[in-house]
Amino acid sequence: MTDTSPAISGYHYDHAGLNCSHGYLLPTVFRLLDGLNLPAGERRLFELGCGNGSVAHELARRGWDVTGVDPSLEGIAQAQRAHPDLKLYGGSAYDDLAVRYGQFPVVLSLEVVEHVYFPRQYAATVFSLLQGGGTAILSTPYHGYWKNLALALSGKLDRHFTALWDHGHIKFWSMKTLAELLREAGFTDIHFHRVGRLPPLAKAVIAVARRIP
Repeated sequence: MTDTSPAISGYHYDHAGLNCSHGYLLPTVFRLLDGLNLPAGERRLFELGCGNGSVAHELARRGWDVTGVDPSLEGIAQAQRAHPDLKLYGGSAYDDLAVRYGQFPVVLSLEVVEHVYFPRQYAATVFSLLQGGGTAILSTPYHGYWKNLALALSGKLDRHFTALWDHGHIKFWSMKTLAELLREAGFTDIHFHRVGRLPPLAKAVIAVARRIP
């Protein structure tokens, strides 16, 4: 592990359970994973940013063999206490994770890219973790014209930009900029699903991208 300093390891978790964002993220994530139609022996998944282990636990219940890392030392401690059977460890997108853990048919990373200081390194790490023909599923808060306008008119921009949230959001992605990031990293077949609320005011966007065989 090359970097779990307090600068990236202090994200706070109150408990080891799911949070409110999972209510609108996971139904689509599960549908996308089921749609891959992977045989039982290939249902291996790497979760980059596994937090407190709650999503990994739900995936394991659905038959996935999950390995995950997170830079939050508090989150990993909670994950290991609540789910000692899962393979969840300290680590970050700035580590050489593919050398340590190998490659996987699927990489999942929910609500992470908006927190990273070096998004190109993050995207390169996701790419390196995928085997040829593998699929990356990533999510981030949605930003688009009508939602941005609604936030401005409602006076909620300060709360949305989380300036006073330690370890909070530092990047704000549109589908255009996220697609560009993924293309630069070598991904193909990039498409998006908006989730939570009506699409113009969606809470989050889920990107699906492939590493060609």
